[in-house]
Amino acid sequence: MEILTNLEPLLKTFWYIALPTSLIFLIQSIMTFFGADSSDGLDTDFDGDLGTGDSPFQLFSFRNLIHFLLGFSWSGISFFPIISNQILLILVSFVIGILFVYLFFLLMNQVRGLAEDNTFKIESNLNKTAEVYLSIPENKTGKGKILISINGSFRELDAMTEKNRIPTGSVVKVLKVKNKILLVEEI
Repeated sequence: MEILTNLEPLLKTFWYIALPTSLIFLIQSIMTFFGADSSDGLDTDFDGDLGTGDSPFQLFSFRNLIHFLLGFSWSGISFFPIISNQILLILVSFVIGILFVYLFFLLMNQVRGLAEDNTFKIESNLNKTAEVYLSIPENKTGKGKILISINGSFRELDAMTEKNRIPTGSVVKVLKVKNKILLVEEI
């Protein structure tokens, strides 16, 4: 790299950090788009608890190191002609590197907020009302079916009652869930 040989040592250092860091960032970005970013791929034997529990963001990770070095090196290269004081330049670059990590943290929180769990859980039907689709026999002697709306979609579920027979078209309330069968009563 003849281009870098004639540069001042600090600028040369920024370039030596920026080039491999940018390449690694590019590879990480491509892997993210293909869904291969579930972990950093590093297994460590470390017993410290640096996380806050269920937070997917870890302060000390390879990805955050890359983000920091990306912001640090490219801001150092960009501000080198403007800021003549080397200590001030390093300080400004350091702050911008930290801002890159913070912006990544904010971005990941926004993306995580977009996640939606649409998994159907039969327990989510408790205390909801439904319409009887197939009549429900009395005293748990057989099963009927109800139509219930959960998260904007209708589900046909098995139901039983402990009381009298509930005819088709009646409105019922879900009381219990037992063995994936709803125990209901007529309203």
